[in-house]
Amino acid sequence: MAELGNPKNTIEILQKYQFHFSKKYGQNFLIDTRVLDKIIRAADITKEDYVLEIGPGIGTLTQYLAEAAKQVIAVEIDNKLIPILQDTLSAYDNVTILHEDILKVDLNQLVQQRCEGKSLKVVANLPYYITTPIIMGLFENHVPIQSITVMVQKEVADRMQTGPGSKDYGALSLAIQYYAEPYIVANVPPNCFMPRPNVGSAVIRLTLHEKPPVEVIDEKLMFDCIRASFNQRRKTLINGLNNSPDIHISKQLITEAVENLQKGTSIRGEALTLEEFAKLSNYIAERRMQE
Repeated sequence: MAELGNPKNTIEILQKYQFHFSKKYGQNFLIDTRVLDKIIRAADITKEDYVLEIGPGIGTLTQYLAEAAKQVIAVEIDNKLIPILQDTLSAYDNVTILHEDILKVDLNQLVQQRCEGKSLKVVANLPYYITTPIIMGLFENHVPIQSITVMVQKEVADRMQTGPGSKDYGALSLAIQYYAEPYIVANVPPNCFMPRPNVGSAVIRLTLHEKPPVEVIDEKLMFDCIRASFNQRRKTLINGLNNSPDIHISKQLITEAVENLQKGTSIRGEALTLEEFAKLSNYIAERRMQE
């Protein structure tokens, strides 16, 4: 079986199937065995593990996963890649290829049907244009996952692990840190891919919290507050919340909730920690219950 981490073998497969890269699907295939090894090590895959791979491409990372895991479920949207995957993964009886759009798959049902009730490890070289919807979908649907180890755009990895006061800090930072502990494993330059992307990349591991680091009365309300405060970054937190179509409360209650943080009424959302957003939304939720 030709190892696809070798660029020569990748080119041969692409030529054999006359495959052309799709801009629509954001395809950049890994061609560096050292990076592939780093991903497998960081994901900490064992023979007990069920692994979900999103966007396997021609099966480069999938081969490594199949060697290390008990079962691999590889979800690929591009129908032109399905015959290639059936070829490159033909030696492995522990790989299931699903021709699906990952954003439309019922992953909770998939875990029940195929994973003996065990939680998944997610490993992927993600298409950069839908990185955030994929990761947030996994979290928000409460799919039983132990960890997510993915290749993403470098600046997105930086956003995931940064804190207040940084220009990269935003709604994504807070959402990721609410659900998981982010850790950047490695930075990956463009020459490790075919075709070369225009941006640097990074492998990041998100280890899911057993329970979130803050207690929240109403999770949706907290994330509505977070989104509202970053949608209008230049505005004060009070004005950001007051202008939001998702938050239906009086300006007086918003002002009280912000004053309760004891950071002044001119504070902006980008200065608040996850704990402070929890405190803010809990104050509003409690007052709503009293009404």
